[in-house]
Parts: sequence; structure tokens; C-alpha cells
Amino acid sequence: MPNNDFNIDDLKSVWQNQKVEEAYQQSDIEAMLNTKSRNYVKYLLWISLLEFFIFITLLIYSLVSKDDHVNFREILSRLHLQNQNEILHTMDKIYLVIKILSLSLTGIFVYLFYKSYRRISVEDNLKQFILRIISFKRKVNAFIIINVILLVVYIVSFSIYLSIVMGEQSVQLSETTKLGFIIGIIVALLLSILLIILYYKIFYGILLKRLSKNLEQLRLIETEKENQ
Repeated sequence: MPNNDFNIDDLKSVWQNQKVEEAYQQSDIEAMLNTKSRNYVKYLLWISLLEFFIFITLLIYSLVSKDDHVNFREILSRLHLQNQNEILHTMDKIYLVIKILSLSLTGIFVYLFYKSYRRISVEDNLKQFILRIISFKRKVNAFIIINVILLVVYIVSFSIYLSIVMGEQSVQLSETTKLGFIIGIIVALLLSILLIILYYKIFYGILLKRLSKNLEQLRLIETEKENQ
């Protein structure tokens, strides 16, 4: 007659001796992180490329549009400046130079982003892959900083030019007008910087944050490999 006694100790022993395999091997996690990181780089490349085409469109529009500079004329009138058409023409030249410079730098960075994307391969060894991701992140951060600097140069250039013109025309502003002029420049500068940082925070920052998170995980895997 068979023995039907249930031995809980035997069952526990069998369960403890079973080999439990990990749901994901380390190599699987590494491959997944590599692929996700490369996709984030690709998305950043697409965004910068879209931005480049938007800049081209705005530049073409500014060249063909017949803007009568109503807002600028009002500012010049409040500052009691003469030869307003000549001043506006010079301001248009400054705007065009800054825009072309911005467009050129954006084009250069799009090319650099594309080169980085092509060089980043999931087939790279982990250390090489991490170094290339770090290099790409530095390029993106440099791109953001340069755009902020160009914006500051754009506003400061207008302000300096208007100050020079007022000096040449011996325009004496009242304290109220002078204070309003200075405050207007500062507010425009701070607001513009805030908007451009917010723009890059939304469109670049989210992807960069995810890329940084992947990078930290890849570094941990690399450290574990070196310690083995």
C-alpha cells in the first residue's frame, strides 16, 4: 500500500534547492538600455532638425514680409529719435545677421548630432557606448547654452545701437522715460531667457533626463562587470 503521508520538510527542501533563474539576464538589460538610449538620441536629432527647418522658414518669412515695424516705430517715437527709417533699416540688418548666425550654428549642431547618432551603436562595448552618450549630451548642452547666448546678444545689440543713436542725436530722456527704457530691456531680456530655457526644458530636457537615467544604469552595469 503506497505511503500517502505528506512530508512538509521534504517539500521545503525541494523548493529551496530549485534553481531560480532571473527574469532578465544582465546582457538583456544592457541591450535594452542601449537601444532605448539610441532612440532618445534619435528623437533629439529629429527635434533639432525640425527646429532648423523652422528657423529657415522664419528667416525666409522675415526677408519676404513687408512688416511696417509699428511697434518699433512707437518705441522710437517715445525716445524722440529722428531718421526712423534709417534706424529701422539698421535694426533689420542686425536682426538678419543674428538670425543667419543662429541658423548656421543650428545647422552645425544638427550635423554634429547626426554624426553622433551614426557613431552610437548598440553593438559597441558598454564603455565605448557610455562615452559616446556622454559626448552627445555635452553637444546638446552646448547647443542650448549657445542659443541662450545668441538671444542675449540679440537684445543687447539692439539696446547698444539705440543708445549710440541717442548719443549721436543728443537725445535727452526724462528720468521716467530712461527708467522705463532700462526696465523694458531688462524685462525683455529676462523674459526671453526664461522662455527659451522653458522651451529647451520641455523639448530637450525630458529626453535628456531619460537619457541620463539610462546612462547611470549602464554605468552601474559597467562597474559590476569591472568588479567581477
